[in-house]
Amino acid sequence: MNDSWWFFSLSLCIKALLIPAYHSTDFEVHRHWLALTSSLPLSHWYIDTSSPWTLDYPPLFAYFSFLLSLPASLIDPTITDLVAGQNYAAPSAVVFLRLSVAAADLFLLSGAHRLSSRLPPFRRRILLALVIWSPALLIVDHIHFQYNGFFLGILLISLGFMAEGRDLAGGIVFAILICSKHLFMVAAPLYFVYLLRHYCNGEWSRAVARFLVMGLAVGAVFVAAFGPFVYYGQIQQVFHRLFPFGRGLCHAYWAPNFWVFYIILDKVLAFILGKLGFSIQTPKASFTGGLVGDSSAFAVLPQVNPIITFLLVLLAMSPCLIKAFVRPQPKQIIRWVAYTFTCGFMFGWHVHEKASLHITIPLGIIATDSLADARHYFLLSIVSCYSMFPLLFEPQEYPIKVLLLAIYSVLMWVGFSSLFSNSKASKPAMEKKAERFGNGSGLVGPVSSCYLLGLVGVEIWSQFLHPYIFGSRFPFLPLMLISFYCAIGMMYSWAWQLKQIIRNN
Repeated sequence: MNDSWWFFSLSLCIKALLIPAYHSTDFEVHRHWLALTSSLPLSHWYIDTSSPWTLDYPPLFAYFSFLLSLPASLIDPTITDLVAGQNYAAPSAVVFLRLSVAAADLFLLSGAHRLSSRLPPFRRRILLALVIWSPALLIVDHIHFQYNGFFLGILLISLGFMAEGRDLAGGIVFAILICSKHLFMVAAPLYFVYLLRHYCNGEWSRAVARFLVMGLAVGAVFVAAFGPFVYYGQIQQVFHRLFPFGRGLCHAYWAPNFWVFYIILDKVLAFILGKLGFSIQTPKASFTGGLVGDSSAFAVLPQVNPIITFLLVLLAMSPCLIKAFVRPQPKQIIRWVAYTFTCGFMFGWHVHEKASLHITIPLGIIATDSLADARHYFLLSIVSCYSMFPLLFEPQEYPIKVLLLAIYSVLMWVGFSSLFSNSKASKPAMEKKAERFGNGSGLVGPVSSCYLLGLVGVEIWSQFLHPYIFGSRFPFLPLMLISFYCAIGMMYSWAWQLKQIIRNN
């Protein structure tokens, strides 16, 4: 545990330095939830509209907010004042909420330690650095402001139990996770199939008994979370808050996924057909307006609704579900879960760019398993982090985000190169030959090198050349370019993971 605490303590120093940095409106969202849960009775939590930042997380996170409100009210009562506390960002509030995020990262530490404890020392240290020092997590949680480290820590704890063969504990912890942040539900089909085949196995009576035990245990978590709101007759209102499908297919800043290509293709076809003389009616809620609309209309291509995206996600993850059903393997559970999150990210409805953390953090756990995994993670983590750069748009944060990503990239390069150069000597001759004539022995191949250099070009254009050439015109063009270019890398990651899952026997 000494290694884990050292990495965590160093990250705490970095987080302390980031306390005065810019924070987004998510800061006020979470501050308001402290006030809401401490000032109003439980029956009013999901119906209150005293602020635009209505509660839209599941009940277990609302309970967590209530617990945080107890010390907050002692430190500064205004933090939890429903009226006087609106848009309150005094130093006491900023420091308390920033430190609450850092303290919640203890769950991330716990999950990373559990999954790394049995590894050789050098691999364990690389794994801890990849997860605990993730620049994307620092940007999103400790500058932009959210609690992703808390949720991802719960996920890693669940995966740790599953990898150890402790399926019941893993299922219960996963139920706690989706009752805290419902966006993790995308992995629920895989968990169901895997637990059904791996935990509820054996003869019929044993399988039924285990199925009932798992059902009761998971059901108890859901009853504890949602039961009070069923009692108050508000469960429909709760679900309406959790699943606001009217927000549209894409977020204001497009997440780098499949729908970026679909939208751009629609725009290109509309332009070409218009030039050819066809009457093309452009929808009012343009995707390039940078706003969250109530609908996602296309000019030429077929319209997309939540049911279509749901079916696409299920279809994309079906090879993984089949693998888990035919041969459930604890050693593959982390890879499979990461792939399901990738499917949700690539084809889901109203996906946020921050959801790529659900992919990179689990894959960081297995990045040291092989040189191929290291290569993939090196590229993916850089693309994922860079796609979040637009979240920090103020000039004073620009050097911070660039430095965080640059240092992390150097650490990955040094760590992976040292790990796999040391392991070459122990490889069989045939494996060395296959590697020499396959993908090569380097961490980054020529295609990946060109792609990563392209990221530098995109950043130079977006940050310097576009404002110089166009001034304040076309403000969404740099964001569209970043989304499009990063979507290429994310699509590659999805295809690479799919290939690995299909090939693995």
